[in-house]
Amino acid sequence: MPSFEYKAIDKTGQPARGGLDAVNEVDLELRLRRMGLDLITCRQVDRRSSIAAGGSITRQDLVNFCFDMEQMVRSGIPIIDGLRDMRDTIDTPRFREVLTVMTEDMEAGNVLSQCMASHPDVFDKVFVSLIRAGEQSGQLPEVFRNLADTIRWQDELISQTRRLLMYPALTLVVVLGVMAALLIFLVPQIAQLFKSMGMELPAQTRVLLAVSGFAKDFWLPILVAPVVAIIVLMVTVRRSGKAAYLWDYTKLRLPVVGPILQKIILSRFANVFGLMYRSGITVLEAIRISEDVVGNRVVADGLNRAVQQIAAGDGMTESFNNLGLFPPLVIRMLRVGESTGALDVALANVTYFYNRDVKDSVDKGMKMLGPALTLILGGMIAFVIWAVLGPVYDILGKLQF
Repeated sequence: MPSFEYKAIDKTGQPARGGLDAVNEVDLELRLRRMGLDLITCRQVDRRSSIAAGGSITRQDLVNFCFDMEQMVRSGIPIIDGLRDMRDTIDTPRFREVLTVMTEDMEAGNVLSQCMASHPDVFDKVFVSLIRAGEQSGQLPEVFRNLADTIRWQDELISQTRRLLMYPALTLVVVLGVMAALLIFLVPQIAQLFKSMGMELPAQTRVLLAVSGFAKDFWLPILVAPVVAIIVLMVTVRRSGKAAYLWDYTKLRLPVVGPILQKIILSRFANVFGLMYRSGITVLEAIRISEDVVGNRVVADGLNRAVQQIAAGDGMTESFNNLGLFPPLVIRMLRVGESTGALDVALANVTYFYNRDVKDSVDKGMKMLGPALTLILGGMIAFVIWAVLGPVYDILGKLQF
């Protein structure tokens, strides 16, 4: 279906701009009229540019959508009426377009999960599966509430991870900039002084001068090499399944960051798995869907093996224990839940355990990484000062003598 960029006005005369899919200009005008807008001008554009012009849909948009849908469904308002109301009041043009198409699909006889499945860039596989389970079990309000909590938790987790990396990254950039200035500009000038005096230099000064000469002669390759290496790594990971698997394995084995990343992945899995199980999705189907959520091929491969073992007749706890990914405390929680028939409670406990463990790990990481990086980079600067000032003090001593 073609995409159009339009200029319109609402009932109060306020201008509105955005993008919308329509069969032709007449269809576009009818769709805008349903949104309470009167078309002024329009032009057909490529779908990609139309989506980009409409803006992106954030996690906060999805949280607000889930909250509004929960309240309307719980209040007995028909879903299609709720979609119309949100379509007329939402601020994000791209989301308004999605809700318009969803409303028309529901008018054509589709259910909500089918309408969402037509927009995988907005509603992922987990989202659609949970909505479908909520429709079948009659627990749609609870599903929307759980989805809002989960998306909000994921957003907070991403914010915590960014805070974890922000301070070390800024410290690294500043100190490396200072080191580059010292090696490229200051040290060569001091080297000329030492050479003119013909004095014997200590070992640390000779090492510093060698590093400074290398940095001065090859500063461009030094700057370009990391960028080229990152691009080559990204291309290789995207095109080679073995390289992607090896990269995911390496990330889990990194010091300090690796254990935190593994806890974040397992926390996401436990949260989504528990949410799907409570919504009425079977264990096997929930694990299969979770393979797409973890975002790590090593963990996804382990979950696939667990699915095969469970399908072959093994217990869920035994299958998870064979993966070697979960700590003994989590395995014990699952074993108790499986034996007592309260697996939903056990999964809730696992989710709480990982949520707390991830938060504690991120907090500890923020406290450890910053000072450790400061000590390492401070030691580098101290070495430069030691290598430079050592011969200077020797010169001053000879002059006093």
